[in-house]
Amino acid sequence: MNNKNLSFLEALLIIVPMTFAIRASNNMLITTIPLIARYDFLFNNTEIGLISALISLGTFITSGIINARLKSPVRRKIFIASSISYAIVLPLFYLSSPLLIWLFSALAGISLGAIMPNIINAAGLLKDRKARERLLSIYTLALSISLVAGPAIESLILRYYVLKTVFLWFEPFAILGAILSFFIQFPEEKNVEKTSIKVFSNPGFKVAVINILSYNIPFAAFTAFAGVYAKQAFGISYSQVTALFSLFFLTSFIARLYLSIRPAQLISRFTTFSILTTAVGLSIIALTKSFPLFLLALFILGFPHGITYPMSVISISRTFTPENRNAANSQFFAIMMLIGVVTPTVAGFIAQVIGIRLMFGVLIPVVLFLLGLLRRYVKAVDEVST
Repeated sequence: MNNKNLSFLEALLIIVPMTFAIRASNNMLITTIPLIARYDFLFNNTEIGLISALISLGTFITSGIINARLKSPVRRKIFIASSISYAIVLPLFYLSSPLLIWLFSALAGISLGAIMPNIINAAGLLKDRKARERLLSIYTLALSISLVAGPAIESLILRYYVLKTVFLWFEPFAILGAILSFFIQFPEEKNVEKTSIKVFSNPGFKVAVINILSYNIPFAAFTAFAGVYAKQAFGISYSQVTALFSLFFLTSFIARLYLSIRPAQLISRFTTFSILTTAVGLSIIALTKSFPLFLLALFILGFPHGITYPMSVISISRTFTPENRNAANSQFFAIMMLIGVVTPTVAGFIAQVIGIRLMFGVLIPVVLFLLGLLRRYVKAVDEVST
């Protein structure tokens, strides 16, 4: 079946369940590995940062170096193979040791690098702009639903089972993803090499990247260290730690639900709100030691999480043709993963020196600088909308 002929409903029924399955299991992976590393294997903050970075490094290599250079038929085969590989690797974490957890983390990251960019591509193939952007918003909404449901499921599991068993419980999600990978459609791309070179000069790509930097830098630090900090500072259980992530992703879901019902016209309004809200949430964590205020910060930080990613993928969809979007989405996803390599590594070193709480405060000036940079380019993307 040719993906260009897929109806909105057909694309929805394929993309949404696969997005849910992969993102729920992937989020469990990146938030649970730091807990296992700290409390089962006694890793320090630097080592926790490095193992979180390793997952993103594997994803970066596959998405940014390999996937972006491949033509559609080969890319589809690698996509399916990676989905199957991910389903094989995920339960192996149950058997991990202080040495094997590094190997399994790298393999999981490599597999995910070929999966996520191609789901984004499939979500952006509809020709009608309103239908396409609605599907992209629903795609990001599915991401948020998975991020609410995943930690809630994990929290329930951890009431009765030890930490490592969650990888076995989430294996059905990975298997579902592997099955659905056969139904994800791919466009035919032309002039892939030339397109890859021109991606970085596109104003929509610049907006997408600066926007995602403004949130993914703190979010990469958050996923690596928020659970460890919550358990360390407030003495809560594993089950309660994972439940905290559900609170965070609940407000993310609310933001994306709003965007699904009322798609954005002017991106600049949402990006400015998102960055300022991020700065507020980080400030609360850095300046207070109160558990209720920590919960408030999680609640606040969920809104920019829900807004930032949809604004970036919409910015790309508005300024690239369907044939060129694989190069743009692959490079965009690779940059996201590069953030995931650099940020936990640097954050781990900083947290080792000044502590996790104050490390979050160091990120605030970075976020505000990116707001100023973003305002230089976002007007050009807004003009495409009007």
